[in-house]
Amino acid sequence: MDKEKLTLTVDETAKCLGIGRNSAYEAIARGEIPVVKVGKRLLVPKAALEKLLAAGQSKKNGDNESR
Repeated sequence: MDKEKLTLTVDETAKCLGIGRNSAYEAIARGEIPVVKVGKRLLVPKAALEKLLAAGQSKKNGDNESR
């Protein structure tokens, strides 16, 4: 298996997104950031985060084209 991590902690996710830790937890609670719960830990799958960001970018580009 690849040595690269498949998940990020909430703190790592917040840092990657350029938001605060509390904002990341709030986004998770709203269902905006997908998580996997392992025991008491919340982990964000990298693939799901990348897909979420790509979808957001597509919407942004689509909005610009319709104007």
